[in-house]
Amino acid sequence: MRTNRGLEASDSQTGNGASAGRPRSDEAHKAILDATLELLADVGFSALTVEGVASRAGVGKATIYRRWRSKLPLVVEAFSLLPALEEVDTGDLVSDLKQMLRHYLELFNSTPLGTVLPSLAGERRHNQALSKLLDPVLRERRRPLVRALERAVERGELPRDLDLELAVDLIVGPIAVRLFFSGGKLSSRLVDPIVDLALSGLRGKRSAQRAEGERSS
Repeated sequence: MRTNRGLEASDSQTGNGASAGRPRSDEAHKAILDATLELLADVGFSALTVEGVASRAGVGKATIYRRWRSKLPLVVEAFSLLPALEEVDTGDLVSDLKQMLRHYLELFNSTPLGTVLPSLAGERRHNQALSKLLDPVLRERRRPLVRALERAVERGELPRDLDLELAVDLIVGPIAVRLFFSGGKLSSRLVDPIVDLALSGLRGKRSAQRAEGERSS
């Protein structure tokens, strides 16, 4: 268990030179981010305070405010360190999506992501300052899915006029519903029906367009 005095002193010591100071400063930085994630999971965004983070991290509030002007950028940076969707490119959209989502569900069950994300998602609806900082991070975390769909369009697996962002919503929507409203762990058994049903709808448009073209010719 760290104490405020121990890490705060380490963070402020400079007597051994800059090269010695950097590891201690990095240790305090990591302790603050770790404490932020723990508190987000334990008490949620609304109840999280800089004072609480400082106490759990074993630093003084001044150490936090030297790095982040308020809890908003602190929370967003901490969240951005949580693992996200990993890029998968097998050359087949079904395989790509199923591998990506299985791994993603494992992350929800094995990291604070499953509790932190719902807390922040609920808060951002009525907190414009948080939304401004958080939304770019959320968009970037979706990019592996968007790129997988882009590759599928290029291979002819999906229609070229597909709304990619809406398609991503369709794929991850069932996970969000289960996460936000059902509670409990997310089972990997969800992945196959989610992907199969989503692609059935997305490809249905392409099949309809092909049938229409055949009727016209």
